[in-house]
Amino acid sequence: MTQQTTSHSSQLTSGHLLARNTIWNLIGNGAPMVVAVFSIPILIRGLGKDRFGVLALAWSLIGYAGLFDLGLGRALTQLVARKLGVGEDREIPTLVWTSLLLMLLLGLLGAAVIMFAAPWLVHRALNVPGALQQETLGAFYLLGLSVPLVITTAGLRGLLEAYQRFEMINALRIPAGVYTFASPLLVLPFSKNLIAVVAVLVVGRLIAWAAHLLLCVRVMPTLRRSVAWERAAICPLLRFGGWMTVSNLVSPLMVTLDRFVIGALVSMTAVAYYATPYEVVTKFLFVPAALMGVMFPAFSTSFVRDRARTAVLYGRCVKYLFLMLFPVALLTVGLAQNGLALWLGTDFAQHSYHVLQWLAVGVFVNSLAQVPFALVQAAGRPDLTAKLHLIELPFYLLALWILISWYGIEGVAIAWTVRVAVDTVALFCFSRWLLPECVPVGRRTISTVAVGLLVLLSATLPTTPIAKMVVLPAVLLVFMSAGWFVALAPDERAMMRARLKSSQVSFHGG
Repeated sequence: MTQQTTSHSSQLTSGHLLARNTIWNLIGNGAPMVVAVFSIPILIRGLGKDRFGVLALAWSLIGYAGLFDLGLGRALTQLVARKLGVGEDREIPTLVWTSLLLMLLLGLLGAAVIMFAAPWLVHRALNVPGALQQETLGAFYLLGLSVPLVITTAGLRGLLEAYQRFEMINALRIPAGVYTFASPLLVLPFSKNLIAVVAVLVVGRLIAWAAHLLLCVRVMPTLRRSVAWERAAICPLLRFGGWMTVSNLVSPLMVTLDRFVIGALVSMTAVAYYATPYEVVTKFLFVPAALMGVMFPAFSTSFVRDRARTAVLYGRCVKYLFLMLFPVALLTVGLAQNGLALWLGTDFAQHSYHVLQWLAVGVFVNSLAQVPFALVQAAGRPDLTAKLHLIELPFYLLALWILISWYGIEGVAIAWTVRVAVDTVALFCFSRWLLPECVPVGRRTISTVAVGLLVLLSATLPTTPIAKMVVLPAVLLVFMSAGWFVALAPDERAMMRARLKSSQVSFHGG
């Protein structure tokens, strides 16, 4: 391996670059959510509840259309990052074009499926009012046409991720996300017709696709030379992407299945008592999601070139996620009843606060699991995570059925938390096997998380507001002191001091 290749690979896994890209991802994921909060009430009033319901389905279909890519976007990121790690840059353009052409074919297939199924969905499967059926059918046909754009855009974004160009990705993600929620507002003064609203969304997808293509050509000018197709690249892409698809199908099933079970075995009111704290607490997962979006290509690049560097990145990710999210989990567990009572009333809180406490523990553990999950897939073994999910599914169903009959919706939360805990342990074991250099990290993590879970359990003991005001700040103070002086290495503390000093200078205009 040449010195130039080593230098280029090191730049793609530098701490400063990864930290900056994580911040970009946090902003890119958060900005559209802020716009949605303000746009949705206006759209409900302007379109009416029935039309807005169809629009919500349109947003969902656009989001889930990525399933038609069979994991090829993620596969492209992993394979390109690996080639960058070993200095095989010349082979990347052919790999990219082969992936994009495959994704285009899958996108056309997805478009055909949606357009073929649209009449059945509108007239039979969905409870669409008769007056809106023609509009809804036309809107679904337009959504079908957008599927190839959505899928190939995911491939272009995967290329940019492999090159760690997250500033470019989020420079497009932020306006595209804002446009998704704000563009229907532009149509309201002229028309409430769903076809017009969805047409504006599709135009936005077309513009986003063209912008991604231009940025990819800018990052890799060799893409301009010719459109190439290589049969040898198809099998690795489909093999990786196929196992990714298994995880992408089974994992969301286990995430959403609990609410259907509650609705079938308890009541729709119980669904509300469970789903509300679930939707709140799982929003914390966007932090590890932002970090792992950056670390996946970094793991892929370093794993083939410098596994010691991979182990360092791996350990830091686990440590930083623990330090960031443990205080959030602690406050959520300790203040669950008070917070829900303040937000939704005492009666709602009485039914839901135990659910919120269990789910907060599960989300905290699941956040740490995102690191070994990304590492296993970056190492080229998505089959391990897919097989794990397939094995877990029947046991999870059995646990749901037993625990819901014993403890109601709290039993569902227990089953979900136990499942993600088992999943986390298995993923850390896979990481130890694939990367023996990270064994010390795994041991420290298990012992630290065990202590953390005991502390979270103790946070449920104070019952009066005064006791909580004394205990929780004391625990947080001890945690912050231990995190600063014990968990962080001297060089990490020095780096954080330098960052804080730099931020102060910038703030004061120095």
